[in-house]
Amino acid sequence: MARGRFAFASAPERALALGEIHARPTVLLGPSRIIVQLAFMMDGGASVHHSAIAEMSRSRGVAPPERDARHHAMPCGLGTLRWERHTEFSTWFWDGPAPDKIGGDIIGDPFGDGFSPPGSLISAVRLEIRSEGPETVDAESHFDPISLCHSTVREGQASILTDFRQDRDGLTQFLLLDRGLTDSARGGIVQRLLDIETYRTLAMLGLPLAQTLSPEIRRIEDGLTAITQRMKNGAREEADALLAEMTRLAAELEANAALSLYRFGASRAYDVIVRERIRTLAETPIHGHETMATFLERRLAPAMRTCQSVEERQANLSRKLYRATALVRSWIDVELERQNTVLLNNMNKRAAMQLRLQQTVEGLSVAAISYYVVGLIGYLIKALTHDLLPVDPAVVTGASVPVAVLGVWWVVRNIRKRHADGAH
Repeated sequence: MARGRFAFASAPERALALGEIHARPTVLLGPSRIIVQLAFMMDGGASVHHSAIAEMSRSRGVAPPERDARHHAMPCGLGTLRWERHTEFSTWFWDGPAPDKIGGDIIGDPFGDGFSPPGSLISAVRLEIRSEGPETVDAESHFDPISLCHSTVREGQASILTDFRQDRDGLTQFLLLDRGLTDSARGGIVQRLLDIETYRTLAMLGLPLAQTLSPEIRRIEDGLTAITQRMKNGAREEADALLAEMTRLAAELEANAALSLYRFGASRAYDVIVRERIRTLAETPIHGHETMATFLERRLAPAMRTCQSVEERQANLSRKLYRATALVRSWIDVELERQNTVLLNNMNKRAAMQLRLQQTVEGLSVAAISYYVVGLIGYLIKALTHDLLPVDPAVVTGASVPVAVLGVWWVVRNIRKRHADGAH
């Protein structure tokens, strides 16, 4: 095969970047279909999910996906099963012929008794596509009127009905009434509806964590308030105890923040996806009913604000703890400087005392050494005969005293001077 003109060596990431743009092609769906999509959390890791789809593929005589594959599709019963791996969950999308009537039993899906779920279920959707006709006149009767959302999309080419409640099988029900959509348009609407349900459920996972952390944050806030009140009353003598208590509170706060960092970040990202999918649908409300956008805004937005509030409280509390800790540390530093000053003063006093003692010892040393030198001179003079030294030995010994004293003093002084020069 001839080499292309622009077939240069590619960057390692180029194939991945180019492939990702086509990784989730729109599923072409005909009229009168039913879709079941289940989403399972990655409790045991991606390998468990890959093993599950690989085993299902082999059991149906289909080649399993590659180990690093993120998408896989295969015929399954009367329809098609599509598997997709995400960061913290995987989706199992099956579409087949719609039942004879709205809400009828699903036939031919792969999620029966032989199906082994790869993780905990987080989202389950049943979506029916029906051509508008006499059998869909009472479509609203299949939903809870209290939470029913009914709107049109694509300039009236289709209607969407849902109550975001689960049926007897635990599936959230959606109904898409078709008024002349193309296969591509049906697939696009279906994918957006499935994303809305899956991601709004995932976004809500941050709420239980926020509700759990809120009392913990309140307890830490109360603890910090008590500490700052003690600081206000000038409890400097308790600085070490206050610092230890604040360090403990800060450690608890940071542990909670680390625990919630990913979950709150993921909830924000999922919330953005939900809003983007709803905006893309461009719903038009039907008189007497609310749209999915309105319904979810009233219910999802407060949950997201709760998560945001807990995050902000954690951040604000962390800053307050830092400032209070810095203040207590300044108290401790001032006390340490005061203690160091006292210690240095005491050391200076001891050094001065040692200097005076050293000078005294040096004076005594000069006298003692001089005494011994004079004694040696006296012994030497006495050993000489009168003929060699016609002077009285006592006179010579006495005369040697000032010479010995000056000599010893000069030697000691030079020794001390050399030591002082070596210290510098």
